[in-house]
Parts: sequence; structure tokens; C-alpha cells
Amino acid sequence: MLWEGENGMNEYRRKTPEELLRSIHDLHRGRLNIYIGSVSGSGKTYHMLREGHTLKKSGVDVVYCAVSTLRRPDTVQQLEGLERIDSMKWDCNSVEKKDLNIEAIVERNPEVVLTDGLAHRNRHGAPRATRLEDIRYLQSLGISVMVTVNVYDLEGVRELAKKRIGLEAAETVPDDILEQADEVRLIDVSPETMLKRMSDGSLGEVMNKTLFRRGNLAVLRELALRLMAEGVNDSLERHREEEGLEGPSGVTERILVSTQYHWNGSIYVRRGQQIAKRLNGELSVVAFVKPGIKLSTESEAFRHSMKKLCKKIDAAFSELPFRSRRKLPEQLLKHAREVQATRIVLGHSKQTTWQDLIRGSVIHGLLWKMREVDLFIVADRAELDGERILPAKTADAEDRTGHYRRLSAAQIEEKTQSIRRGKFKVFIGAAPGVGKTYAMLREGNSLLQEGVNVIIGLLETHGRKETLEQVGALSKVPLKVIDYRGATLQEMDRDEIIRLHPEVVLVDELAHTNVPSSINKKRYEDVLEILQAGISVISTMNVQHLESLNDAVEGVTGVRVRETVPDSILRYADEVELIDVAPTALRQRLRDGKVYALDKVEQSLNHFFKVGNLIALRELALREIADDVDERLEAWERTSSLRGPWRRKESICVFVSLSDHAERLIRRGFRIAHRLKATWHTVYIQPYGKEECEIDQLRVEAIQALTERLGGVFVMHEAGMRYEIGREIVDIANRLGCSQLVLGQTKQPWWKRWLSGSTMNVVVNEARAMDVLVVAQKRHVVK
Repeated sequence: MLWEGENGMNEYRRKTPEELLRSIHDLHRGRLNIYIGSVSGSGKTYHMLREGHTLKKSGVDVVYCAVSTLRRPDTVQQLEGLERIDSMKWDCNSVEKKDLNIEAIVERNPEVVLTDGLAHRNRHGAPRATRLEDIRYLQSLGISVMVTVNVYDLEGVRELAKKRIGLEAAETVPDDILEQADEVRLIDVSPETMLKRMSDGSLGEVMNKTLFRRGNLAVLRELALRLMAEGVNDSLERHREEEGLEGPSGVTERILVSTQYHWNGSIYVRRGQQIAKRLNGELSVVAFVKPGIKLSTESEAFRHSMKKLCKKIDAAFSELPFRSRRKLPEQLLKHAREVQATRIVLGHSKQTTWQDLIRGSVIHGLLWKMREVDLFIVADRAELDGERILPAKTADAEDRTGHYRRLSAAQIEEKTQSIRRGKFKVFIGAAPGVGKTYAMLREGNSLLQEGVNVIIGLLETHGRKETLEQVGALSKVPLKVIDYRGATLQEMDRDEIIRLHPEVVLVDELAHTNVPSSINKKRYEDVLEILQAGISVISTMNVQHLESLNDAVEGVTGVRVRETVPDSILRYADEVELIDVAPTALRQRLRDGKVYALDKVEQSLNHFFKVGNLIALRELALREIADDVDERLEAWERTSSLRGPWRRKESICVFVSLSDHAERLIRRGFRIAHRLKATWHTVYIQPYGKEECEIDQLRVEAIQALTERLGGVFVMHEAGMRYEIGREIVDIANRLGCSQLVLGQTKQPWWKRWLSGSTMNVVVNEARAMDVLVVAQKRHVVK
């Protein structure tokens, strides 16, 4: 797949004859760049034309043909200064259609052609039946093409769009066209923005009013985001393979269910499916059988149903031989590495402690030997209380009487404050330089032209000329000058913004840390106060600044991001839009000096802006915003989402020590709780008889602060004797109504566990009524 268009292959490896021929062929072939959006009016044509202007300024010969502006002012304005080649117009059921004028284009022989409608079908009798065939013909002549397409015009999305919202595209293109493209860019737009564009007439006459319902727009948006994420993931995996990097990338979840041909085998597979859906991950299933031993009739029946189930839910199925139960953990971990699993799912053991000692325990073996892959042990609720672990129905019928209940004084106050507060919109990107600030300023100017009172509260252009040009007629609030330790520093003047009380204020870099003497530690806290004052805020941030993604970002880039914002900020926002740019385009911007000063370019290209880093961050951003869209869709419509239903009354307990691993476990617990819509606690068990020093107290405070910042509840418990800790963990979890335990893998050597007993083994044995997630020790980042 050529989503990124840049090859990370070792430049010293000798190319094969096939690669040489392909490279020579590509020298004569035109490029194909695709702009994809969720729906017409999302801005695909605008951004394509804008890129055409950028190329023209660089001396590239650019023309456009068969571009449909639908008389949208911003898009029409972008046509100025670009050369047009007249299209071939024809009538189809009283609707004007435009075919590419291939003869005129070939005669003109430009370097780049801009056009709309990748799925367009040509008039009867045309030399080629579709626009896609025309484009391929132009590419064969060395002419590059930029083109737009809606996500529902892809064959693979057509059926899903029809099923979800009743939309059936009349014209489609094969999915593999995205794989053949040199660059694919998503133009993301929120349903709120689309509805505003429709209401103010920016979209012209909307033919399909049903399509422009908020829920339908959200569904199409999520489909586009997830489609892009899958494509970017393919590119990331290929890049890692070319670079010789092993193990999971740390971006995409891959769930491996280990099961047996038994009555409860399908339960574990279904639970694995539920986890994979909620985490937007891939699912595979493995069953181990003893070679040479014929399966019983009952086992054969379970085997048949298992394969049938895996096929139905699109899970890869493997059957592998094993000779010894004691060797089974090693075999399972080896298979997990081969499929690049991030989590192994299996059931609690039915063996007694003595049977574990004599025959060997698969779970205990995994707990000792697993690296880079987490272990999820499914609760044995079916045996204890008859509950089967199956996806439950969503709560679309949940407490309908709530609409008729009288609100309390506190609820009225809360809703009143919500009505009074300003609107909050965030532009988010995968990395610096993607165009977040540009988009924020463009929206500010658009609002200003509509008569809205908009000002700039804080702007960071980083010397980027294109961004500075977008300031236009927007006025700036002078920065507040602060003396700090003999240095003169500047910060956003929150008090002055509130005094001026504009309708909208633009605030760059939401994750920024204020000067230590400031009233608020973080800029996002200033923004929250501005919103409470009734002022709307449009802001920007990068995905790596989300608190819960801190470990994932460090895992893929090797960089620990110090400035973060709690994930609740995104949920607090009324709108979140992703600014998407392909890594090759971003790296070219960097080389051109459009991101940082030229003296920082080489260092940036070889460190944070490596191709692999940018691909991984792009996938993280796409998946995070897709999740955000899904959460909002569930809140609006209370219907089953693309990620599947969730089980109600979930409660997560994260048990931590004071080690450096604690924050990672807390973030993992938060993300699980957020996806399951669960309450969650962080529990710190203070060792028996240990007096905490000042350093320990600071660690406890930091753990508590992180928990509360992410919306959890912190609990501190003084432990009894060491051998009692395992049972105390289970007792605390029971008291808190916990349905899932989250613990870190022990770092103790085997002989210490043998001498003093294993807390983990006790927890696993005693907590059979709960799901248990054991998070593997942190892997070393290979760069």
C-alpha cells in the first residue's frame, strides 16, 4: 500500500530485478493523490485546489478539469489563478455531468491535473467507461492527478453505509485504488460544521436531506476515519518489516484468544471479539490439540462450531499441536509473537493448586515468561452464578422515565452553567506542522466575515509564512508580561480576554505549561475559565499530548511527552476535528522550512519526524478521533456503534505500587474504563510496617493526582503481612464492586516468588469471578 509514498527500506540492500523494473517504470508514471472525505461539502475540493496553488508557486505546471465547486464561495475563490481545461459536458436524467477532456489534457500535457469525482462514470460511447480509467491513462503518460472521493463511493464501504444509514452510492470505485495511490489524505469535518454549512447556504442546494442528519454524518465520518486508520496501519507494518523491527508496533491492538474444543470455548471467542471491537483491534483464535490423538465426537462438534464462529466474526483461526502442558506457555507466546498479538485472552484454570504443581499451569507459566504481550483472563462467571460472558444489549431503553423526573437544584445549576458556557472546538493533529493553526485562523476569519466578534488570544506561528498570512483582519490580545527569576516571559492574558468578552477567542497550543508564577498551571485550565465566562474557544493540540496516550507515544517514538492534557478535554469539547497530512507531505514541508527553521530540519527529520514515527502518530490520531466520534454517536442516538455494544455495570480496579510502572497502569486502566463506560479506582497498597519517606509521599501524591485528573478515584490501603496481599487485593476489589482487575507483571525473580509466595498467583486463583488483565513489563523501544 502506498499510503505514505516513502520507503523506509534499507538503502544498502541490493534491489531485485523486479524492484529495478518497477522503479524504472515509476520514473515515467504520474502520481496519484486522493483526497477522501465523509460526505460532499467536507472541503475535499477546496484543499485539493489549495495544494494546486502551492505546487504552482513552486513552478509545477498545474491545470484543473471537471471540478465541481457547487458555487461554494471559498472553493470558487481557489479556482482563481489556476488554468482550466474545459470538460466534456453531457446530460444524464436532466443532471449535468462532466467528463475529463482527455484529448485536450494530453495535448496541453501539464505536470498535474486536478479533478473531482473519482467514482464518476463517463458518458455512453466515451473511450473509457470511468474516470478512474481516464486517470490511469493519464498516469501512463506521465501526468500526475489529484482527485477527490467520498468514503461511501468505495465498494467496501458501500454495503456498510447502506446497512447503517440507508445510503446506497450509485457509482463506486474498487477499494484497492487507495492502495495504489501515492498519497491519501483525509479531510475531516465534524457533523456540527457540516450542519452549519448547510444552514448558512454554503453547500448550495442539498439533494439528500436525510444524509445530512447529525447521526448519519457521524457514522460516515467514523467510517472514513477507521478506513484511513486501517490503511495507515498497513503502511506502518510494512515500514517496520522493511526496517527489521520486530514485535507489535504499540499502536493497533491485536487480540489472540487461546481456547479449547469445549462448551465454553465459544464464550472466550465471543469475549475476545467484544474486546477487539471496543479496542478497535484485530482478532485471531488458536486451539492446541495433542497430535496423534483422535478428537471425541463432542470435541469434533465444538471444533466445527468454533471454525464456523471464527469465519462469521472474521477472526483468523489456527490449530497447533502440543506435546506437553508445561511447554504450552512457550508455544502460546511464540504464536503470539508470530501474529504480533498485544493481548492473549484465555479462561481461568479449572485445576486445583496441587494439579497446577503436578501438571503445570498455563496461566502461571505465561505470567512468568510473557514479554511485550498482556494477559487477559476471562472471569469464570458462568460457573459461579450462571452468567455467560456475551455482549449485552445496549441501553437504548435505559430508564426512559428519567425524562419525566423533576431536576434537583444541583442538576438545574449544572445545566444552567452548561447553557451559559461558550462553545469549545479543538483542531487536533498527529504532529507539529500539519496545519492546525492554519485551520483555526481560517475558521476565525470565516466567523469574522459573518459578523461574529472574534479575537486571537494566543498565537504560535513558529515563523510559518502561510500561517501568518491567515491572520488577516483578526485582532490580537496583547500578551501578559511576567517577570520570572530575572527573565521576562509572556503568557496569554486570560483576565484581559474575559474583560473584553468577545464571542470567540482563538487559543493555540492547548497543552502548553504556563510560567510557574501563573494562577493556573496549564493553558487548558485558562481555557476552561474562559469558557465558563461565556466565551467560545477554538484551540489546537497534537494527539501525543493526550495524557492516556503518553505511554503509546513513547513506545512508538522513544520520546516521553512532558506537556499533556487530560482526555476529558476532548470529551468536554463540542467539536473535535482532525487535520490529516501524509508523512511524506509533512516531511517535505519540514525540508522546505515551513515547519521549523532550516537549521533544525536535519535533526528533526532524523528524530521525531522519522517516517515510522509519523505513520504511527497518524494512526493514533485517526483511531483516537474515530473513538471520539463513536462515543458522541452513542451519546446522541444510544444505538449500537461500529465498535459493538458494551456490558453495563463495569467497574475497573487498577492496583499499583510506587514503581515507575504505576502511571502506565493507571493510563491503561483509564482507557479500558473509558471504552467500557465503567467507573474505575486506582488502589495503592502500602507495604506492612513500612514508613514512607518524603520521596514515597511525593510518589503517592503524583499517582493520586494522575488518577483524579483522568477521572478516577484513588484508594490507599495499608497491607497486612506480605503473604496476605494477594487475598487483600481480591477483598478490596470485591468491596469496590470490581468486575475487572488491572495489575502489572511482577519483576521479582523466580526464586523470590518461590521463597515468599507469588501475590499474582494468589490473585489469579482467588479472583475467578473477575476479569484479570496483567500488563506486561514495558518493552524496550527499538529505533
